[in-house]
Amino acid sequence: MVTTPPPDPFETPDRKALAALVADFTMREIAPNIDTWERELELPRELHKAAGAIGLLGVGYAEDLGGSGGDTVDATIITEQLFANGGSGGVGAGLFTHGIAIPHVIDAVRAHQANGNTGDADWLIDSFVRPVLAGEKIAALAVTEPDGGSDVAHLRTSAKQSGDSWVINGNKTFITSGARADVVVVAARTGGPGAEGVSLFAVDTSTPGFEVTRRLEKMGWHCSDTAELAFVDMVIPERALLTPNNGGGFASLARHFALERISLATTAYSTAARSLDLTIEWARERETFGQPLMNRQVIRHQLVEMYRQTEVARSFTRNVAIKHAAGESVLLDAVLAKNTAVEACEYVVDRAVQIHGGYGYMTGSEVERHYRDSRILGIGGGATEVMTDLAAKLLGW
Repeated sequence: MVTTPPPDPFETPDRKALAALVADFTMREIAPNIDTWERELELPRELHKAAGAIGLLGVGYAEDLGGSGGDTVDATIITEQLFANGGSGGVGAGLFTHGIAIPHVIDAVRAHQANGNTGDADWLIDSFVRPVLAGEKIAALAVTEPDGGSDVAHLRTSAKQSGDSWVINGNKTFITSGARADVVVVAARTGGPGAEGVSLFAVDTSTPGFEVTRRLEKMGWHCSDTAELAFVDMVIPERALLTPNNGGGFASLARHFALERISLATTAYSTAARSLDLTIEWARERETFGQPLMNRQVIRHQLVEMYRQTEVARSFTRNVAIKHAAGESVLLDAVLAKNTAVEACEYVVDRAVQIHGGYGYMTGSEVERHYRDSRILGIGGGATEVMTDLAAKLLGW
């Protein structure tokens, strides 16, 4: 009996059209300008507006919030096509930072709507969600602290209630898009020690008491600004609280970590895939000792291994994205996908630079950029070591 395989959710007509849209946008608006943006150490706001105008920033978000609809599979396609057509990790991080911030605001919106509190829901939509998805404002997530790292449960930034307001004091570091952000979702302690005392707030960065204390220089992601932030007696309205008082923030962060890790895994295998494509092209064109590199067995075998690891990571991560889009719990799967894809990426970009030789070591070559950019992937969104230990706990070991 011959059975017809189920249709590939990545190959539907709508998603093929999305892939073509992203490919065209990347080739026209992004690839020709990356070198300039890398030197300027940030992305122009015009890029956000252009991406918002064609609906890219709204993919994965409901239309009643100003989004374009779609789900995790659609977001995965955007990342794949961004890299395949000459984008970079820095561009992806800077342009789509809202992906780790806005979901927390949307959760609060839906909670208000369910409780009949349309006033606060509309305020959050109009002040934070809709303008970010349109590219008119830039959003960031501020969780990490100077002495905290991955230890989210023990952050020190505090939020104290004062009448019908909250007063925030504290410091954050390694905040992606923090230097340009108009909107920041801030994790602060409203209750006692530990995870239960953490809450989230939506903050307008024009509020007195907010300060970008330092722009941070990095090994990679040069066109994605990263900053240290300070909150000094910053007064925000009571309705800026996104999670239940005296808690709920850690649970919200943990709930959305899975999507962030899928995104990072997609970034990792997409970086690997682009680096492999560039290396294959180089090996066919580059001649040494009278013949192309591709004619040498040692090179072909390395390319095969690069291909194998990339395809394993792609297949694994895509499957996790499909499950997440279907509403399944993927906490463990996302952790394993991230570690798998990061390991593949680290191998592939290293071999890509090696096979490119001196050219691969030169600043300005694309494989050199991917090599630098990829190093953060095993650190951000939960370090590889933290992910491995979390996986063990989730497996009950």
